[in-house]
Amino acid sequence: MVRFFLSRIGQTFAVLFTVSVIVFALMRMIPGDPVLMMLGDDFTQEAYQRLRAKLGFDRSLVTQYAIWLQAILRGDLGTSYLNHEHVSVLVWDAFLPTLSLVVASMLVGILVAVPSGIVAAMRRDSAWDWGSMGFAIFVYSMPSFWKGIVLIWIFSVHLRWFPAVGYVHPWENFWEGTWRLVLPAITLGTFFSGLVARIIRSSLLEVLDQDYIKAARARGVRRAALVYRHALANALIPVVTVIGLQFGTLLGGAVLTETVFGIPGMGRLTVAAILNRDYAIVQGAILVGVLAVVIVNLAVDLTYAFLNPRIRVA
Repeated sequence: MVRFFLSRIGQTFAVLFTVSVIVFALMRMIPGDPVLMMLGDDFTQEAYQRLRAKLGFDRSLVTQYAIWLQAILRGDLGTSYLNHEHVSVLVWDAFLPTLSLVVASMLVGILVAVPSGIVAAMRRDSAWDWGSMGFAIFVYSMPSFWKGIVLIWIFSVHLRWFPAVGYVHPWENFWEGTWRLVLPAITLGTFFSGLVARIIRSSLLEVLDQDYIKAARARGVRRAALVYRHALANALIPVVTVIGLQFGTLLGGAVLTETVFGIPGMGRLTVAAILNRDYAIVQGAILVGVLAVVIVNLAVDLTYAFLNPRIRVA
């Protein structure tokens, strides 16, 4: 176990270093000059050169990266070029709404996907199977922004059950924050549930076809007991893998949902920073997002041992 943790920590640093190099290089390749964005239309060449030197853009790219990396190792993500605020504060304030949305979406997706996938597998080729899998494909293929607009039109404009836009931290006002997360979580969570439900069905059908399940069935064990006591734990192993991978997808794909529902999350912050050529915010936001995905994947690896005792992390 200790060797496993040390190995994953080493992999985490390697991934973060690689991502930092790629992001730093890509941001410098984007057309546009952040110095010009800061100066506006009326400036002198002297003012341009002075600000460029102040920000360190007159140095080589290798030197700029080395200075930025040293600051990262000290826990300093830098300062925004445009609003002069600490990037760590901006990213943290944006990360919490996005994390709330992603967690709520995953809960919605799991609550929808697990029963649908189990029922579809237990009643294979029945109306339940075709209906649940058809619904899964439908919600998975529908674009998130369109789904969000439809939900707002139905539940906010006509029925007036939920607010259309806005965000409140659930830890500041739990009921108000949760109420405002319902529609965004359904928008993003149904996309997530469509993929997970199909994987649960196929994985459970594969496990139910194993010899030990057939032997238990021949001994008279009821089908429900076979599924919930013997087959489900093994069938969930690939599902847990997909859930871990989808966390990164939801984290990166929340930008459209955040835009539709007016949530001040990582997606909106990153897009605005890219448009304004605010390198520090983009680099810090991506690094924090990658770190969150790595931590979730580590938790997924540890979950394997609990689902199947035969699996051990070494």
